[in-house]
Amino acid sequence: MFENKVAVVTGGAKGIGKAIAEEFRRAGAKVWVIDLLPNDCYVGDLGDMAVLEDFVHMVIADCGHVDYLIHNAPPLMKGLEACTYEEFNYALRVGVTAPFYLTKLFAPYFSEGAAIVNLSSSRERMSQPQTESYTAAKGGISALTHALAVSLAGRVRVNAIAPGWIDTEYTVYSGPDADQQPVGRVGNPMDIANMVLFLCSEKAGFITGETIYIDGGMTRQMIYHNDFGWMLHEGKDV
Repeated sequence: MFENKVAVVTGGAKGIGKAIAEEFRRAGAKVWVIDLLPNDCYVGDLGDMAVLEDFVHMVIADCGHVDYLIHNAPPLMKGLEACTYEEFNYALRVGVTAPFYLTKLFAPYFSEGAAIVNLSSSRERMSQPQTESYTAAKGGISALTHALAVSLAGRVRVNAIAPGWIDTEYTVYSGPDADQQPVGRVGNPMDIANMVLFLCSEKAGFITGETIYIDGGMTRQMIYHNDFGWMLHEGKDV
C-alpha cells in the first residue's frame, strides 16, 4: 500500500515518531525524518524558519513530491510559574507554526491522495498544573487540523491523533495505572503508529478534519472517591 510513497515525519528520531517512521519504512515507503536528535535524514530545529525551508528543499530535491506529512515533534512543556515569554513562543513555533509552515512549503508538491496527520494530545482538553506551553500548542494543532482540512479540501486529507498516556519504553503497567483506563493497559507507540498509517491509507478516504483520541478510554471514565472500587489515599486515586 505504501510502496514507493514518500513520508515525512517530524520528531522521528525517538518515541512515537520513531515508531511511525519505522512502520512506514516496513510498509515500503521512503521516509524523511527531521529531529533535533541524531538521525539518518536531517538534524535541525523545527523552531527555525531557515531550517524548515532547507529541509523542504532537500526532500523535494531528492523525491520531487510528498505523499504523507506527519507533524509529530513535541513542543516544550513548561508552565505559568517557570515558562518565559521566549520559551512559550518557542513551544508554539515548534508545535503550531512549524506544522503550518511545513504544510505551506510542501503544498505545491503533495501527490494525489496525499494525507497529513498531526499529533495533538488529550491535553488539548484536560490539563495538569504547570503545562501551559505544551497544552496551548496541542490545542493549536487540533484547531489547525480542521482549518487545513478545509483549505486543502479535494487535495489533501488532514487529521489529528490525540494520544493519552503512551509509554515510549513499552513498559507494562498493572494496578491503578492500568485500571484507570477502560482498556486495562497503558498505551505504547504502536497504538499511535497503526492509526497514523490507517489515516494515510485509502481505507480512511472519507475521513478528514478529525481529531481522533487514542487514550484507552481514559478521558471518558469518570473517577470518584468510593465509587466502583476507587478510593482516594494520600492524594492519589487507587
